[in-house]
Parts: sequence; C-alpha cells; structure tokens
Amino acid sequence: MQKLALSAALVSVALLSGCSTIFNEKTQTVNVTTSDGRTIKGTVDGAPFTTPGAVPVLRTKAAKTFLTDAEGCNKQTTSESKVDVKFFGNIITGGVFGSTTDYSTDKMWKYDENVTITCASK
Repeated sequence: MQKLALSAALVSVALLSGCSTIFNEKTQTVNVTTSDGRTIKGTVDGAPFTTPGAVPVLRTKAAKTFLTDAEGCNKQTTSESKVDVKFFGNIITGGVFGSTTDYSTDKMWKYDENVTITCASK
C-alpha cells in the first residue's frame, strides 16, 4: 500500500510540475562581448554590465535590448527570446499542467547565451 501511495505521489509531482520550471532559473546568464574586443559599459533591463562579462537577465517572452553609449558601437543590440527545448519535453511528460506551469512562470523562454555588440575598430 505504501508503494502505491509513493508511486501515485511521484506521478503527481511529475505531471503537475514543469520541466523548464524545475531546470531553469528565473534568470539566465548572458555573456556580453564587443566585436572588436574592447571594454565598454552598458545596461540591459536597467542592470549594468561591462564587456567582456556576464549579466543575468530575467526570462520573459520579450526581447532583451542591450544598451550602450560607447563611441563607435551600436547603441542597441537585441536578443530575441526563444522557447527552451526543455518545454517541448515537458509537453510530452507533463502534459497540459506542466506546460501551463512553464508558460505562466516565463521559465520556458531563453536568450542567446552570447551577445556581441558591434563596434567599429579604432
């Protein structure tokens, strides 16, 4: 009887939780560099970054815009959000409940791991 209860509990947890929700954090670390290798400062979602470096960004469906005032560099560089492949695995294993959890928490989204800000060489 205990084995049956334990099995039922494990199946419930698997069906009611989202894979992306379990495996993804609310933020994703994005590596930011420049095309010419120089060090510049900027912001993304109001958070400062320095290149080369890594900046945590909040996972959402919206694109992330990396801003800088560095001379000779693009003022804006955009990284579009994409659905993380873990989400598709969750549809198979977690069904409607798991995929809805992933969608509602925004943990199903990801961005490019590396963002390069284009700068003219000096």
